[in-house]
Amino acid sequence: MKFLTIAAALAASVFAVPFAGHATDLTVGLAASTTSMDPQFYVVGPNSAMARNIFDGLVNQDAKQQIQPALATSWKTIDDTTWEFKLRPGVKFHDGSDFTAEDVVASIKRVPLASKNSPSSFAAYVKAITEITAVDPLTVRIKTDGPTPLLLNNLSRIAILPAEMEKTTTEEMNSGKGVIGTGPFKFVSWTPDDNIVVARNDDYWGEKAAWEKVTFRVFKNASARVAAMLSGDVDMIESIPTADTRKLQASDKLKVVNVAGNRIMYLHMDQGREESPFAKGPDGKNPLLKPEVRRALSLSINREALVDRIMDGQGVPAGQVVPEGYFGYDPAIKVDPYDPNKAKQLLADAGYPDGFSLTFHASNDRYPNDSKVAQAVGQFFSRIGIKTEVATLPGSVYFTRASALEFSFIMGGAAVETGEASGVLGPILETYGEKAGQGNRGRYSNPEFDKALNEARGTLDDTKREELLKKATEIAMTDLGVIPVFYLANTWAVNKDLSYEGRSDGYTLPYYVKQN
Repeated sequence: MKFLTIAAALAASVFAVPFAGHATDLTVGLAASTTSMDPQFYVVGPNSAMARNIFDGLVNQDAKQQIQPALATSWKTIDDTTWEFKLRPGVKFHDGSDFTAEDVVASIKRVPLASKNSPSSFAAYVKAITEITAVDPLTVRIKTDGPTPLLLNNLSRIAILPAEMEKTTTEEMNSGKGVIGTGPFKFVSWTPDDNIVVARNDDYWGEKAAWEKVTFRVFKNASARVAAMLSGDVDMIESIPTADTRKLQASDKLKVVNVAGNRIMYLHMDQGREESPFAKGPDGKNPLLKPEVRRALSLSINREALVDRIMDGQGVPAGQVVPEGYFGYDPAIKVDPYDPNKAKQLLADAGYPDGFSLTFHASNDRYPNDSKVAQAVGQFFSRIGIKTEVATLPGSVYFTRASALEFSFIMGGAAVETGEASGVLGPILETYGEKAGQGNRGRYSNPEFDKALNEARGTLDDTKREELLKKATEIAMTDLGVIPVFYLANTWAVNKDLSYEGRSDGYTLPYYVKQN
């Protein structure tokens, strides 16, 4: 994309009203650049995070990705395939026009248009919708092609625009036309790969933002981002490199925010073959098929040491696929303790008192410190008598070969973008098929797990659905279909006189940055 600066017509007037308090401007250092100002074009983290500053959905996700009212204040299911939403009265778009049900209808209908030529489109979030109508100016009714309990989660990803923008193209929005939402900040300008400027929306339906103006500066180089924070060129940065965590924590001029992210790092084992290419017992068979062996491997891992020494504290030990606070998290499931003696006993009980041979494959450029984590895990395995070799590969090679089942034991990561457990349980643990378990590279399969998961997917009642998700999780974690290791942390550094709660989705949202 060529270098350009897009200035909205309102730029000359948005800063006219003085802000009572301390500093009125905030400068934020981002790790990646926004690639489009069209909030419905490309599902990728930097775009989605930026869109949340300017646009609202019918519902939004909170810091733990739980659903919260936004442009819709309430909703109900009329039947298994019909939802009705009551809209927030008195809301205005940034151009001063009133928000009504017609804007919701047009925005959802626009998604297929905006999805054309998208590397990763929003179309999946609206594919279950068969009909959407404006019942009255503040009521919307949505029909789906079947029971869709995740409709709210899906709608939280869809930005609402003025109805007249339904035919506006992505190219037009990238030129500055129609970047109009109802969010806490108004769009001012965009210089691709350099900066984005927004201004406070004084007519916002919620609490007003603390900042009159926010400038987002892009620092793709992590060292430059950290240097800008230490020098005071920015007030806040995201995505702290693990090697710089201690340095930033030691500064008396700033503080580090570290929260469990929505990405689980886990180990996948070949559970589909009697003979596996890189896991062999004395009899030549695959030891990973035995549950005692999988539990022994889990107990051999010192998760706290991994997080503290390899990740410099940027992680949280994991015992299941979603972190605490997520829908479907089961507090009864605990993280396996570090217990090498019990691990050795379980290996002996499984018929491997002298261990077995294993080659552990992992990526070396996909996740933070992935190669170092793999080497450390390999050492833990060796300490309980498993003859372990570790081989790491570039992600472009590794994931293709892993999906082709060329390996026996691998490391992966999965993000809980839906904010609830089925978003990870399904892809990595459901029985592999044409439309299921596409990330199940270990070919774990348990009919009882599949049954509980699929019942959850078709259950609208939240209480029943969460119990089904907990049941599915319990089954998978008892079997150890995968071995959870830790949740990657999301990190920020902020000036000492500021506070930021941090978010599990990693979004940097200045609306939630407060002055102490």
